[in-house]
Amino acid sequence: MPRGRPIPPVILTNEEYVTLRQWARRAKTSQALALRSRIILECGGGKTCTAVAQELRICLPTVRKWRTRFLERRLDGLLDEPRPGAPRKVSDADVERVLTLTLETLPQDATHWSTRSMAMRSGLSRSTIHRVWRAFGLQPHRTETFKLSGDPMFIEKVRDIVGLYLDPPDSAMVLCVDGKAQIQALDRTRPLLPMRPGQVERRTHDYVRHGTTTLFAALDARTGKIIGRCLRRHRSTEFRKFLDTVAVAVPATLDVHLIMDNYGTHKTALIQRWLAKRPRFHVHFTPTSAS
Repeated sequence: MPRGRPIPPVILTNEEYVTLRQWARRAKTSQALALRSRIILECGGGKTCTAVAQELRICLPTVRKWRTRFLERRLDGLLDEPRPGAPRKVSDADVERVLTLTLETLPQDATHWSTRSMAMRSGLSRSTIHRVWRAFGLQPHRTETFKLSGDPMFIEKVRDIVGLYLDPPDSAMVLCVDGKAQIQALDRTRPLLPMRPGQVERRTHDYVRHGTTTLFAALDARTGKIIGRCLRRHRSTEFRKFLDTVAVAVPATLDVHLIMDNYGTHKTALIQRWLAKRPRFHVHFTPTSAS
């Protein structure tokens, strides 16, 4: 005759079966919860605790523990219970006070709060201030800049340029044009020592200046190719020479849509006369202060 109390069978409902399958297979589920889910699924299939322990390669008391907890509390029994710990030393009022000081005040002898200054002001430790700021995503030492365009034709210009990007016209090329001035032409005082096995490439720390140059570039929005040219200065005269380079590089059968910012050299009378003589060139200026 069998000895001991009979173990009640594990009977799963459809909802419990689906949930356990998700916990066992989902990549974001913790490994502990996934193992407990597999234990209950195997027990729900009619297997004994010994067979489940052998199949999952775990000890028998582990199977019995989670089977019993499931029978007592169902799915909630598989979740980790909150663990006891030391009581909180920082109250919600302290956290609120730190947040209020951080967001609404400034220190008297500095431009922004630091963990040291806030700790002295609030009477809390630096580590506590750091944890509070990190929990609420506060970084008093960092600042960012922004600019709002006041162009009255802002919406129309944005729609025009975005439309060119998303749906460029047929038999045309869309070019994003800009220039980079004051590029220093530097050279090292000695030749580079190339990389060798066990040694990285080396170069001298000092250099020789060979003046400055200006890079004009036009990016083909469709293919990603660049038409570029370096000139000595960044005047409308040099920009017109670059437009001559673009006119030669683009086949004569294609229209050219130039997207440019509002830099002064792009709007001089010299450039306007050059564009008036070439009707296949169409200029689209970005909104003011919104390059």
